[in-house]
Amino acid sequence: MTSQKKRWLETSRRLTRLSGVCAGVLLSTSALADNINLSYAFFAPSQTFPAVQMEQWAKELNERTDGQVNVNTFPGGTLLTAANMFDGVLNGVADIGLSATSYEPGRFPLLNLAGNLTGIDVNSQTASQAVYELIKEFPAETLGLEEFKVITAFTSEPGYLHTQESVASLEDLAGQEIRVPGDSTTVVQALGGVPVGLTQSETGEALQAGIVSGYVGSRETLMDLQYARNVSYITDYPLTNVVFVAVMNQQRWDALPEDVQQEIDALGAEMASYAGKYLDEHIQESLAWATENHDLEQLTLSEEEAERWSTLLEPINEQRLKEVAAQGLPAFELRDRFIELIEQNQ
Repeated sequence: MTSQKKRWLETSRRLTRLSGVCAGVLLSTSALADNINLSYAFFAPSQTFPAVQMEQWAKELNERTDGQVNVNTFPGGTLLTAANMFDGVLNGVADIGLSATSYEPGRFPLLNLAGNLTGIDVNSQTASQAVYELIKEFPAETLGLEEFKVITAFTSEPGYLHTQESVASLEDLAGQEIRVPGDSTTVVQALGGVPVGLTQSETGEALQAGIVSGYVGSRETLMDLQYARNVSYITDYPLTNVVFVAVMNQQRWDALPEDVQQEIDALGAEMASYAGKYLDEHIQESLAWATENHDLEQLTLSEEEAERWSTLLEPINEQRLKEVAAQGLPAFELRDRFIELIEQNQ
């Protein structure tokens, strides 16, 4: 056999072995791509609007990846609770976690401003689109999100005062014990009420037992959590909002195939809008249901009374902005851009 022929045969064998290795890698990669499982945790019950968004996101991603990605959802705190959601994602307990920034205000001081400023009359869809844009525009390290991949973000509507007795003035609210999310504590105090810090799961029982005479929250809770059984009035003045952010473990994100990453990115803005639109429509259903079944009444403050409330609350807004700015964060810039985005989306 000539030396040239020997070289040719050896080269042929090497190519055959190489093609076998490549084929094995491709088959292995394909098998992995066909079997991607993601865990997605949320702290509130499955009937709440953020959990509805979570299920829709899981369904959309599965369909858009032709079944490559399966998302196992864990609402109701079954995998991670509100207290450990973000750390749980960082530590790999869940691939994705959804929580409210107001539960960890020290972690998200800048981003939380989009929720804790009062007097912004905006629906959920518009606010959700604006918040998602803020997250895309502002550097992740200023928002406290540098360790995560943000999947989507959205907001509730502003919180409104729900009470057992009519509140059409500051005098009506004086001394009433009101369940509040954290950001509304000083707000209710400024208006003359007595804030009581309770989790959402504790609120229904507290209303029923008379521990509190009302709560600050979004109006879908009237039907979803059956709070309409224990309150009769809503005062139409927008208080604080709730910002929700869905984040992924960065290492898990980096390990995903590029085409899957592209589908997840494409879903970000869509799901922000979806969550807001769903909530706005659901709120109308909730109000109609509560009015028909529990004689709920919506109260509109007079122009003079609304001005009294605003005069008391504006200093709180300014103080919050100054406190965040003192940390070296662009607080006033974010507030101005948030308002600008709301006006554009409206």
